[in-house]
Amino acid sequence: MIKPRSRRGGGRPTLSDVARKAGVGAITVSRALRDPARVSEELRRQIQAAVDELGYVPDPNARALASARAEVFGVLVPSLTNNVFAEVVRGIYDCLSDSPFRIQLGNTHYSGLEEERLLQLFGSQRPAALIIAGIDQTPASRKLLENAGCPVVQVMETGPDPVDMMVGFSHLDGGRTATEHLIEAGYRRIGFIGARMDPRSQRRLAGYRVAMEKAGLSDPRLITTTPVLSSVPLGRELFRDALAKMPTLDGVFCNNDDIALGVLFECHRASIEVPKTIGIVGFNDLDMMQVAFPSITSIRTHRYEIGRRAVAMALAAISGDRPRQRVVDLGFELKRRESTAR
Repeated sequence: MIKPRSRRGGGRPTLSDVARKAGVGAITVSRALRDPARVSEELRRQIQAAVDELGYVPDPNARALASARAEVFGVLVPSLTNNVFAEVVRGIYDCLSDSPFRIQLGNTHYSGLEEERLLQLFGSQRPAALIIAGIDQTPASRKLLENAGCPVVQVMETGPDPVDMMVGFSHLDGGRTATEHLIEAGYRRIGFIGARMDPRSQRRLAGYRVAMEKAGLSDPRLITTTPVLSSVPLGRELFRDALAKMPTLDGVFCNNDDIALGVLFECHRASIEVPKTIGIVGFNDLDMMQVAFPSITSIRTHRYEIGRRAVAMALAAISGDRPRQRVVDLGFELKRRESTAR
């Protein structure tokens, strides 16, 4: 018969109980549990045996009180269903999997007010670090970030005025590169089709305009946008609207891959040849771009690596080795495929 675990005085085992059982100081036990590499293998086994025998479970609240910071990374993204941000979050989770830190995830739903509310909530819990998508925070949100008292990393974009640290890429440059590729491929009446039109999409549109104006091809009738949530069916509808305004349209830069796939499906339905009659470029380069028929040219963004790099920067700051480079531009890649191979 297995005897129940017990300790002097009863109740939940404490760090001091583990230290007493292992015959070492409480500070040594704390060091071994927080960072095992800082103690010898023999001492780790000794302390782990005491932990197992007593059934000791670290108290995260006690740790937070002792350090004045919770062992939590607060992460705010505008969507949990969008594959773009799912990849960023996956990178964050993978990079923290072997650390003592937990993740508190918040969905702002593209709302500045919801972002403010979540920042107030997260800030009151004194997180170890904050990772937040985008650079277009409201004045109230920016003030909350500046006064958070912990490392802050803005992700998915770069800009001239980081709250603390920043890792991402230029959406304007991405939009310009996509449009210039269509121009170089011989397309001339190139439309921009965009949904949701959050600040990142607005900058992609700005890049499109720069390229079109430089080439002398600018025409306001070529731009078709909506604030409606992006989807593949919406891409079909917007493409029909674009053709109604400009029947001679021969190229399309879409602000994301869902819209680009919808455009391709509508081309199939209407017997419009791709890439002979019309060229298509998407943005983000999700997996479906490679397997579509024809495969779709897209701007590949390094979303998983952005998540990992954000964590690495925050961890370095927490350890006192704050990165000298506050803004990290991971860039993007133009993935040329069949949809623009005239």
